[in-house]
Amino acid sequence: MYDQLIRKEQKLAVIGLGYVGLPIALEFARKIDVIGFDINAKRVEMMKNQIDPSNELESTAFEGCCIEFTDSLEKLKEAVFYVVAVPTPVDEHNVPDLTPVLRASETIGKVLKKGDYVVFESTVYPGCTEEDCLPVIERISGLKCYTDFKIGYSPERINPGDKEHTLQNVVKVVSGCDSESAEEIAKTYELVVAAGVHRASSIKVAEAAKIIENTQRDLNIALMNELSIIFDKLGINTYEVLEAAGTKWNFLKFFPGLVGGHCIGVDPYYLTYKSEQLGYKSRVILSGRIINDEMASYVAKKAIQSIIKKGVDVSKAKILVKGITFKENVSDIRNSKVVDLVNSLKEFSVHVDIEDPHADHEEMIHEYGFGLTQNIGSDYNAVIVAVNHREYENYDKSYFEGIMAKDGILLDLKGVYRGKFTGLNYWSL
Repeated sequence: MYDQLIRKEQKLAVIGLGYVGLPIALEFARKIDVIGFDINAKRVEMMKNQIDPSNELESTAFEGCCIEFTDSLEKLKEAVFYVVAVPTPVDEHNVPDLTPVLRASETIGKVLKKGDYVVFESTVYPGCTEEDCLPVIERISGLKCYTDFKIGYSPERINPGDKEHTLQNVVKVVSGCDSESAEEIAKTYELVVAAGVHRASSIKVAEAAKIIENTQRDLNIALMNELSIIFDKLGINTYEVLEAAGTKWNFLKFFPGLVGGHCIGVDPYYLTYKSEQLGYKSRVILSGRIINDEMASYVAKKAIQSIIKKGVDVSKAKILVKGITFKENVSDIRNSKVVDLVNSLKEFSVHVDIEDPHADHEEMIHEYGFGLTQNIGSDYNAVIVAVNHREYENYDKSYFEGIMAKDGILLDLKGVYRGKFTGLNYWSL
């Protein structure tokens, strides 16, 4: 398999060309022949014109790549090595929604041939690849794993907006259904990952490794969020406490904040879901999830309380929220906890404006029913800097004074402006 790919006698296909799949497809396409497959024809056309629909990659990233973008199953059949990089979200009850990954499995089943390889990159609970996806592939293809085709798992480690920790320089975990497939998959990924690969002993181990990476971060951030609530009651600044504690060599530097996006705020629910299926109800993981999910409401209440203390009629108050994307310096608004913050504020009948240099107005309306403010006012009773976009970093005191009413308050969730100016009502997590 590996030899055929590097000699360009066969092709590799990436199914799902979002913020994970597209960078993987392009990186492979610099070494071997690649088919980029996505069910969204509009996105396919954009990529044919060297446009990344996720706004993560420049047009230059497409240059020098042997790749054909398509939504055609017939074209997909030309591949022999399939990489699945579709989303794995949760539903409104925080239950894993396997629809995308199961539909991708159906797609593979329709095009699979004897001797082919299938590698999943989507984040799932341990056992999902072999217990949920594999039976679908076998049923539709009529082929059997091990004897007719091989399967593996290599969890994605793409971090949106991060230009430092890229696919090439972050160690890749790989696994296969047997020793032969594990080695073939490892060699294939070594083509594009300069940092090297880690060969996990089984597919379940690789699945578990991925899911605890984000669960660990989620729990550490939950601890920081709970500490920020306690320290606020004590009248001390969380970031000053963390700065002092961080002088110890083994103190882990995590910070409070809103936890959204496709990974940290979602993946732990996959693990707790599987745990409950096995008869064990998580306590620590779910406790962390509860704290992080409640932070948007907590911040909204702090803003409203601050306005009331100034004697302002809340029904006549105005609040500006700066930043709506799920994290800094990206355009992705999906699963943004800032949206929860906005909705919590609106429950108090306060007027809320939203500004973000990276988000798209029409996409906001489509996804959430409200858009971005075209013209920022000058009389906000509170300004909440929810996402620390690079465009916000150099604001000075006069900027905030120019957009806030008298006695207005700046709520700086990431502590970006801590200690930068005095004489302004200020609060941070």
